Amino acid sequence: MKYLSIDQCDAYYGKLKVLDAVSLDVEKGDVVALIGPSGSGKSTLLRVLVGLNKPAAGRILIEGEEIDYQNKRSLKKARNRFAIVFQQYNLFQNMTALKNVTIAPVKIQGRPKKEAEAEAVALLRKVGLGEKLKSYPDELSGGQQQRVAIARALALKPEILLLDEVTSALDPELVNEVLDTIRLLAQEDRTMIIVSHEMGFVREVSNKIAFMDAGQILEIGEPLVIMEKPSTDRAREFMAKILRH
Repeated sequence: MKYLSIDQCDAYYGKLKVLDAVSLDVEKGDVVALIGPSGSGKSTLLRVLVGLNKPAAGRILIEGEEIDYQNKRSLKKARNRFAIVFQQYNLFQNMTALKNVTIAPVKIQGRPKKEAEAEAVALLRKVGLGEKLKSYPDELSGGQQQRVAIARALALKPEILLLDEVTSALDPELVNEVLDTIRLLAQEDRTMIIVSHEMGFVREVSNKIAFMDAGQILEIGEPLVIMEKPSTDRAREFMAKILRH
């Protein structure tokens, strides 16, 4: 039985079909990278998993249990197993880094405040921000804010972490500090699905790549195979262009 199974999923924005019969299996501990041109459906697939966009067809199962995205209880249960980090940090500007990481476990999950704060401190130290606990977002660099956002997601104790182009809004010199944090998480056998254009990073941290185009997954395989010997013309064209830079 697959840990996470996406089976023939469709999704729409209005009348525009943005996912077309997408199927993907993820095993526990996998780091799966979604790559492909802009507009290919990568970010939409992550949003569908957490119910921000509802699938119009197909099934999504975790450990054999299907998520009913129309049922509030089923959706809430599923959302407790995922956490997503977006391109934009979306931090609360009137809260310190510590408060930003603590608030969801306390308010949403009902965990004791002292316990949540202790875990938040540990997480912020883990992502290299142990000295920034009392700093507000406007006192942090973009890379530091994104690391707070990652710590905030981890504070929810997700089984599957979703990362949506988490370095795309950063200045180039700040990218590596965020990628280093994700490298650390990958070494912990944490199940992750990553959308990224950082090809060197994708090759390094992922054990599986899914190449997407026009709302479809055209091929899935090991990083070395997809990057160096893709089987489809579209993937060969994409890799030739992106690896040239």
